[in-house]
Amino acid sequence: MKLFIISLIFTACYAVPMDLSSKMFVFPEESATARVQLLPTGTNFTSVTVCLRFITDLTRTYSLFSMASRANNNDFLIFKLSAPGRFEMRTRGERAIFDGIPSEQNTWYSMCGTWDGNSRLVQLWTNGSPSTKKVGFQGTLDREPFIVLGQEQDSVGGKFDAGQSFVGMITDVHMYNYVLSPCEIQAFTNDLNFTPGNVINWRALEFISTGTVVLDNSQMNGCYRGQS
Repeated sequence: MKLFIISLIFTACYAVPMDLSSKMFVFPEESATARVQLLPTGTNFTSVTVCLRFITDLTRTYSLFSMASRANNNDFLIFKLSAPGRFEMRTRGERAIFDGIPSEQNTWYSMCGTWDGNSRLVQLWTNGSPSTKKVGFQGTLDREPFIVLGQEQDSVGGKFDAGQSFVGMITDVHMYNYVLSPCEIQAFTNDLNFTPGNVINWRALEFISTGTVVLDNSQMNGCYRGQS
């Protein structure tokens, strides 16, 4: 099994889109440096959906997806809080808290976060099951996005806290400039011919890796992705 290992002192840039369908990013240790910057297509988002799959044994806080801009450090953030089953989403700094979200250790989860800039509604889907809808930002995310996996940004591309870093594996990251329908989210959860992201597409991903991040073979093996 071939590993692509990126050391603490090495930065790898993949400007040519790579198909990572059979790959996952491994963040093997707590760090204030290890991260993957995703290079998106487009700006000026009036709606967003972010979907991904992850596994971790963390019980502390950690960031799953951090998008910052010059307007706000938390333009679109999916963040696990320390309380069991509690997540938060931030849209241009507006905070929405979700309780009762499945978050067992060492379990693969498929998660999608949605935001509609007109209605202000945000929602978190876990393994195809929706949370209640909460209130987020109203308007347009109108600045150039800076997107990071593995860390939570307190400034654009920086001010990382090891105590909020992600330790585990992440795969199948897709971002859309619209709200996916429940059927589309179910298709992603079950890995059944879902439409890839038009902003970030795991099957044609441009990214920059920094720190101890390993691009490893996926452990999903084409099987059903969601776990109950």
